[in-house]
Amino acid sequence: MPTISNVFEKNGLLADAINGFVPREEQTAMANAVHEAIKKKQSLIVEAGTGTGKTFAYLAPVFLSNGKAIISTGTKNLQEQLFHRDLPLVKKALSSNRKTALLKGRANYLCTHRLGQHGGNSTLVEKEVLNQLTAVRAWANTTKSGDIGELKTLPEDAKVIPLVTSTVDNCLGRDCPDYEDCYLVKARRNALDADVVVVNHHLFFADLALKDTGFGELIPDADAIIFDEAHQIPEIASDYFGESLSTRQLQDMAKDLTLLYRTVLKDAEQLDKAAEKCRLLAADLRLLFPATPQRGNWAEALQRDDIQLQIDRLAAALEVLHDVCKLHIGRDKDLDHIYERVVSTRETLDALRDYEQTGVSLWYETTNRHLVMHLTPLSIAAKFRRFVADPPRGWIFTSATLMVDDGFTHFQKRMGLEEAKTLGLDSPFDYQQQALLCVPRYLPEPNSLALQDTLFEVAKRLIKASKGRCFLLFTSHAMLKKMASRLEDAVDNPLLVQGTTTKQALLRDYLADESAVLLGTGAFWEGVDVRGSDLVCVMIDKLPFASPDDPLLQARIEDVRKKGGNPFAAIQIPQAVITLKQGAGRLIRDPGDKGVLVICDNRLVTKPYAKTFVASLPNMRRTRDLDTVEAFLATID
Repeated sequence: MPTISNVFEKNGLLADAINGFVPREEQTAMANAVHEAIKKKQSLIVEAGTGTGKTFAYLAPVFLSNGKAIISTGTKNLQEQLFHRDLPLVKKALSSNRKTALLKGRANYLCTHRLGQHGGNSTLVEKEVLNQLTAVRAWANTTKSGDIGELKTLPEDAKVIPLVTSTVDNCLGRDCPDYEDCYLVKARRNALDADVVVVNHHLFFADLALKDTGFGELIPDADAIIFDEAHQIPEIASDYFGESLSTRQLQDMAKDLTLLYRTVLKDAEQLDKAAEKCRLLAADLRLLFPATPQRGNWAEALQRDDIQLQIDRLAAALEVLHDVCKLHIGRDKDLDHIYERVVSTRETLDALRDYEQTGVSLWYETTNRHLVMHLTPLSIAAKFRRFVADPPRGWIFTSATLMVDDGFTHFQKRMGLEEAKTLGLDSPFDYQQQALLCVPRYLPEPNSLALQDTLFEVAKRLIKASKGRCFLLFTSHAMLKKMASRLEDAVDNPLLVQGTTTKQALLRDYLADESAVLLGTGAFWEGVDVRGSDLVCVMIDKLPFASPDDPLLQARIEDVRKKGGNPFAAIQIPQAVITLKQGAGRLIRDPGDKGVLVICDNRLVTKPYAKTFVASLPNMRRTRDLDTVEAFLATID
């Protein structure tokens, strides 16, 4: 069995397999630490600066160990990149015969039972979906994996997808007549047989939450669990350890019952009427909120008489639906399963009506068509600590952005990982030579109306000096739209604006035009990898503090206050630091990259907490002079 040294040294296994591989001390140090944590069944937290090569640093120890490993990434795109690109490279270099598997959430796999249900019934389906259904049926005859992602002709948000995939709510499990041919079951079996399974955070925590209730697990047990992009997991885990109920879930349940009435239980008209009542009440509940999407405090919303009345009506209608379903139990497997969904929905609604609970945040969000009610625990530390402790295994948490103020305390406290070993590794890049950090002089206050004019002027200068090739990142959609509108008439460069098409399409168009400028918010602050001279300038409008109106943040702030803490220092600064590090990390991706980071927020100079932000950024040369920025950009080819 090769050692870590054999893998990463100058003439080692990776150097033999990969042209241009250069050993990096930081990469080898991380690989040794991961190897040790897996062997001793310990928890390890690693911040690996951009360019460390953290993916290979955890993959090599995984292939050198004997036990089963699960690797969880931030998104489906990263999951596929890891499985199809990085993992085969390391496996081949180490001449490993360990079996690997890719496992996605159930919504990514075709459900042949649900496809069959919609086979001959077009009355419940809009016309545009009928064409999509035809495409799905044609593909269903040839697919081996059942992965909906294979259907490149379908948009990501195609309306047909919920009709031909399953959810935890509507999956019949072993009672399904198509169980043996189920693509999800096959993917699960592949994962059970594999030594290394690649998942994503949403799937991992959805599954962990299910394990807590004792059913429906997709992810097999493992000897080592590795989280890449681990800075995302506190928020994702909080969502899955809480409860939520949406008007869409209620309407889908009602539609499933109507479908059953029209196809199987044609004598159960009362079932259809009770379902339709719930569907209409759910739709009317959404109408009690403003048309534009928003987030708010659900406990406060429940104090409104009209909302309280509508929730009471919905609860009463669900009770009637429960009683009607109960009359027909045993007649049809799908109906029996829907009955369980009604029971579960009533329990969740009861929990969401109790606005006097402590230790949780009750909040809501609206989309254009739906309302989602949430109950989120304020802390998941105790719960997650129990998962990590038993059974003993190696837990690895890694990201380029975990440390705040040169320490891991913020992340450790949120996740209950106070006992974990920690390792901070700097980027191997020479930021003093490669990059410049600028906070321009004479900036107005961040909340000043004059800031928009200043941003406009700075952006014009940067776009001209960099000849395009820049990202303009904003902390709000409102500022993004205003800047996009003003710059459209002021510059000749093509402007690619988030929201006009998909993230992938915007990136593709950006890379195809060397004079393009990309304007984005949250989605482009992380998970975007543009190398070389395609990106030489990143402008950030403000320090990315979370909106103070966010109901979940408000609840956490109040909780810290009650415990005698300082919420600004304990929550708001650390989260903003991590987000800023992510945004700044878009700039330098390779040893040969050069570029400028411009942050238009004078608080980086005037406020006492500025040093926490600046210390968390890579050690770039600093300036406050835009002329210096322009001169630096002129040196980049």
